[in-house]
Amino acid sequence: MNPITLTTVAEPLIRAALAEDITNEDVSTAAIMPEAHPAAVDLIAKADGVLCGLDVFERTFAILDLESNVERYAEEGSDIVAGQKLATVFGDVRALLSGERVALNYLQRMSGIATYTRKVSALLEGSGTTLVDTRKTTPNMRVFEKEAVRCGGGHNHRYNLSDGVMLKDNHIAAAGGIRPAIEAARAYAPFVRKIEVECETLDQVREAVDAAADIIMLDNMDHGTMAAAIALIDGKAQTECSGNIDAANVRSIIDLGIDFVSSGALTHSSPILDVSMKHLRLLDKETGGSETRS
Repeated sequence: MNPITLTTVAEPLIRAALAEDITNEDVSTAAIMPEAHPAAVDLIAKADGVLCGLDVFERTFAILDLESNVERYAEEGSDIVAGQKLATVFGDVRALLSGERVALNYLQRMSGIATYTRKVSALLEGSGTTLVDTRKTTPNMRVFEKEAVRCGGGHNHRYNLSDGVMLKDNHIAAAGGIRPAIEAARAYAPFVRKIEVECETLDQVREAVDAAADIIMLDNMDHGTMAAAIALIDGKAQTECSGNIDAANVRSIIDLGIDFVSSGALTHSSPILDVSMKHLRLLDKETGGSETRS
């Protein structure tokens, strides 16, 4: 993750997650380890997939112990296999014990999204169609989940409502039609913002083309209707296909030559990738355990 984004956006969310898990104290850890003691623990993959979220994983422990560090044996975005040792975490044993669940939650979730995205992206390879995510993200997890999509080989659609103009069915209804919605957006929005319009029928596609939309989203159309819509657009706008697209059906749109395909499934339906922290050991207080590092 970009280090500035990690510090300004992600870290406050990580701190909030830690505060959710430790409202007063970690009673279990305080009971058995009342004082600081250097320790190490290994990060182990329990399933095959794509590794993502190491920076977030590492920052979680650094918040609890500034002297902690993570020695990595696998790279961000790399393919990993079950049983592989991915990293070793060094630090105060209290930080390792108290931060374990939060750190793993981020790493498992991000790695799961990256793994599924890699699978869907591979199905589009060579097609010229770009795979993008949506705003269907877990509340307060967007920065992590969209990073995971990129890590898995996908691309990000707009980050939030300030990032671009997308006129969906309810916007169009409120404005009284596609043309007045586009005209209002073009008059109000900064000139650097593209205007995307969601269309469900060929009549709406015609109206969006006539009103000079920058991007036309073909929403929940069948294959034949999408083909007709793309012929109507005829290069006058970029095209996006959306609506229940996932690994099971994404190849069905390859022949259309559409510019973008957006899939909410990348973030809302990806299973986690199982990883765990194992083999915790206390290290010598005098050396800090430095002799155990590879």
